[in-house]
Amino acid sequence: MGIVVNQSIKNTVITYLGFGIGAINVVFLYTKFLSDDYFGLITFILSTANILMPLMAFGTHNTIIKFFSSFKTRQSQNGFLTLMLFLPLIVIIPLGFIGVLAYDTIGNWLAKENPIIKDYSWLIYVCAIAFAYFEVFYAWSKVHLHSVFGNFMKEVFHRLCISILLLALHFGYLNVQQLIYGIVIVYIVRMVVMKLYAFNLKLPVFKFVKIPKLSSVLKYSSLIIIAGSIANIILEIDKFMIGQFEALNNVAYYGVAIYIATVIGVPSRSMHQITNPLTAQFLNEKNKVELKKLYQKSSLNLFIISGFIFLAIIVNINQLYTMIPDNYSEGFLVVLVIGLAKLFDNLLGNNNAILFNSDYYRMVLVFGVMLAILTIILNLVFIPVYGINGAAYASCITIFVYNTVKLLFVYSKFKIQPFTKETLNSALLILVCAFGLFFWEFPFHSIINIGLKSLLLVLIYGLSVYKLNLSSEITEILNSFLKK
Repeated sequence: MGIVVNQSIKNTVITYLGFGIGAINVVFLYTKFLSDDYFGLITFILSTANILMPLMAFGTHNTIIKFFSSFKTRQSQNGFLTLMLFLPLIVIIPLGFIGVLAYDTIGNWLAKENPIIKDYSWLIYVCAIAFAYFEVFYAWSKVHLHSVFGNFMKEVFHRLCISILLLALHFGYLNVQQLIYGIVIVYIVRMVVMKLYAFNLKLPVFKFVKIPKLSSVLKYSSLIIIAGSIANIILEIDKFMIGQFEALNNVAYYGVAIYIATVIGVPSRSMHQITNPLTAQFLNEKNKVELKKLYQKSSLNLFIISGFIFLAIIVNINQLYTMIPDNYSEGFLVVLVIGLAKLFDNLLGNNNAILFNSDYYRMVLVFGVMLAILTIILNLVFIPVYGINGAAYASCITIFVYNTVKLLFVYSKFKIQPFTKETLNSALLILVCAFGLFFWEFPFHSIINIGLKSLLLVLIYGLSVYKLNLSSEITEILNSFLKK
């Protein structure tokens, strides 16, 4: 377990570092150094490429992780990895031919509301390939128990490079077109570096041999294509559809607001590394008592922690928007609505881990298909009427519906639910702090205001959580901190 714990801690630090650099890029550098339309164009290209990524990868990044350890001989491992390297080409090459033959048709469709997209639409295909093979090489390194470097490349490398490119734009070393191509090149370089690292761990030996359990491998890959596509549709389809109905500057405003709200979900990513194996263990042991405890504790602790982050964003959002161009303040409602949805996500604790590690994992795919369809329909209805706020309403409704369905399903199958009286007390505390601090502004500079309100929030929220003993785990950590 030593290597697991060690790499988990390093990966958590790297993830937060990446989010910090990304926040500087999205909230400050992009908004200050780039026009709204070009920022929206870059967001549109990358979001659309992310939607295509699971299809381009053909699910191989997940398939490598699931099946590699089941191949015991060197020959079967080499044959399996050879298949994983070439399998994505089954999709990439035909899509490339279609793209060349129908470039004008595809470009005109993508650019029907924003003509600027057409000249850059081919970059979507290039980025999707770079994203797909990066994930393949990252999975290659994971199965050899080396995940830290890959996580650095995934979370930090490209964001740091983009910071440098944006500064180069600001100081006149690049123009906007060169910046866009430079960002795409960064993702290609990231893929190549990841490939070199993965091949340094295990140099491929190309063996075109019969693969044991080939039908199972291909079935799983196909299933993951669907599951991955659904997940990326849910995350990225709103930005794509805004670009189809609204001016590109709205994609930029929405992208900034979404990034701010996404920070609320970071704690669940870190806690998942701990709760996922424990959940699997309790399910395998059929230990419902411990499973229920973990469900309730993970829910409560994530709710309290993410509740603090939600409050820190909401009570300071007005001051934050005074520090960036005025047009971006149109995203305030998006931050609020998506923030509430992310808060509900955290409230479910290890619900996803229970579903994925149980015999009902296929139901997640069924729920996901329903959610993706609902997401597309609601975006089609709301975006033309409410613009970027409509995209936020659509995402929020689908997340609430999806989470409610999962909540009820777990309860129906396992007779457990994550809520306790401390959950209600925590919700009341969040409400009181939100209404008490949101309308209270100090007559100082925005940065000083944010610092003072954040300090006030730490004192009020932290002392309340401690004195009310809402979470024994958090109280224990605070006691340990106070003793030091």
